[in-house]
Amino acid sequence: MASAPQTANHATGTRLIWLVALLALSILLNYVDRGAIGIVAPKMKDALGLSASEFGFAVSAFFWTYAPLCLVMGWLCDRFCVYRIFALGVTIWAVCTFLTGFVGGLAGLIMLRIGLGIGEAVAFPGSSKIFAAQVPPHKRGIANASVAAAIAFGPAVGSLAGGTILTLGDWRAVFWLFGAGTLLWLVPWRMVTRPVQSPTFSHPTVGRLELGKLLRIRTLWLMGIAHFLSNYGFYFLLTWLPLWLVQTRGYSIPEMTALTTLGFVVQGVAALAIGHWSDAQVAAGADEGKLRRKLIVAGHLAAMLAIAGIFLAQNTWQLAALLVLAGLGFSQVSTNIFAIGQIFAGPRATGGWIGIQNAIGNLSGIIGPIVTGILIDALGSYGWGFALAAGVCAAGALWWGLVVPEIRQHDGLETAATCA
Repeated sequence: MASAPQTANHATGTRLIWLVALLALSILLNYVDRGAIGIVAPKMKDALGLSASEFGFAVSAFFWTYAPLCLVMGWLCDRFCVYRIFALGVTIWAVCTFLTGFVGGLAGLIMLRIGLGIGEAVAFPGSSKIFAAQVPPHKRGIANASVAAAIAFGPAVGSLAGGTILTLGDWRAVFWLFGAGTLLWLVPWRMVTRPVQSPTFSHPTVGRLELGKLLRIRTLWLMGIAHFLSNYGFYFLLTWLPLWLVQTRGYSIPEMTALTTLGFVVQGVAALAIGHWSDAQVAAGADEGKLRRKLIVAGHLAAMLAIAGIFLAQNTWQLAALLVLAGLGFSQVSTNIFAIGQIFAGPRATGGWIGIQNAIGNLSGIIGPIVTGILIDALGSYGWGFALAAGVCAAGALWWGLVVPEIRQHDGLETAATCA
């Protein structure tokens, strides 16, 4: 079949707004649901009789399937109807979230965390695939910023809503309400995506053998390592900050909720501002690759300082200021990490590229919680956990600044085929 111009199927107007909005909302729900375990940890951990190592093991279980299946989901999104695959993934993760409210021990918790990872693996390969096909380059920043904001607002909403539910009632209700809320997302998604699921609508795709070609690209592996270094600090705060605030610093559940929500709200607002500003710079002629590299390096440095400072903070005001700094840092990371992957891959290979990049990157979710839990149990302190997270952020700044190559579409991945 003859090739189609890259812009042939770009969505415009109202449909583009709805697509981006619903994808951003799905990512928000993604982080609400995966982060619920951190919010309920102060009560759930004791109710189920879990040690710090066992809790870290349960958190890690999500990534056992999530990380490797990102690769599979990326291939599926390139090969088949991404909109239907996306809906199936949301259904699986919503049901697993809901059922987590019924667990009675570590084994059941681990099984449902594994199921949650299977469903949520579609989120970033699928959303990136749709953005690459539907969003024009001069709007790439704000589209990815909407996802970056959702990554932050998800934990903020989860902290606020989950903390409120936890204060008023049983920790199990957090999972019941979060899971049911995610299922409702499927209704508007079906309505908005019906036109682009038409047999006459074509989408750039990667052929059956293309995944092997992607795996042989050195730049993709370098991006996967960069993604790992970018995720580690964020996942550390997402998982351990609520527990540390309550058990070590002595904050109440409402105080913990307010502090964790603050950092994530700042991150979300800053992500939207950075996305809008970066689009304006690109439209004015700035080199997109160089601009996004500078932003992500600055974000890592800010996150490093914030994580190290949080552990050493002497009072609530210092703690709040450092959480704001963490939010500002991670907003620059999350706004650009997928946009850079989309630039390297181009519309044809974005699903597979982001799937592989995200699979490697989320190994931090497997390793980090287990390592931190072991350090806490062995040393009786969170100090080395904070130090390690800050050090990984510093390594990320160096990697993005010195190792990741020139940011441009990789040779050989141009859009060259479409499927109906």
